[in-house]
Amino acid sequence: MSSCTLPPPVYPRGYRTSRGEHPTERFCSVTTPTALTLPQATGRFGDFTVIDVRTPGEYASGHVPGAHNIPLDRIDEAAPALGSAAARGPLLIVCASGARSAKGCERLAALGVEAATLEGGTSAWAAAGHPVERPAGARTPWPMDRQVRLAAGSLVALGFTAGLVWPPAHWLSGLIGAGLVFSATTNTCAMAALLSRLPRNRPPKDAVPLQETLRRLAGRGRPGE
Repeated sequence: MSSCTLPPPVYPRGYRTSRGEHPTERFCSVTTPTALTLPQATGRFGDFTVIDVRTPGEYASGHVPGAHNIPLDRIDEAAPALGSAAARGPLLIVCASGARSAKGCERLAALGVEAATLEGGTSAWAAAGHPVERPAGARTPWPMDRQVRLAAGSLVALGFTAGLVWPPAHWLSGLIGAGLVFSATTNTCAMAALLSRLPRNRPPKDAVPLQETLRRLAGRGRPGE
């Protein structure tokens, strides 16, 4: 693999990878997520195995051509197959906006699998005029972050309104606020995990099963190879 010309991220003094290399010595040795802009990614798009970590419903509504769907909450299970794919070439993790893909990269780095995240995600990809793939007749669910905002806002409004009649209901608004603070502090989102289980966010009947996706990744980097 040729050396990477992308600007390297900043690392602590004396930082070394598990291979004993400095992170800038080799692109695929980076254990802290590398964020690529859309021009940087498209300039060498053919080099990447693309992993979409959105829910199956979001993925079916439109995804980067050739991307494999591995929901964020299944990353640990997929790590061995992703490690096999990463050994053959770089991984590019995408989501709707770049937030979940960054989390996925961080988790993979902790498991010893190196990957880059796409800034702006699928939204930036589509906004730039690049094509997206979607099954015929696929539904278009809202992005998960939008679903979370709707659910959290609705519960806060419900707690406030109900509290006008029954004051203890104000605790609901307070609990949701505390949950959002905890989510930001820990960089996790329990509400997103719950919403991902709703029928509209689950795989369509004709979706490729996760185990088949993992088999493909373990054996070859991209569909059709």
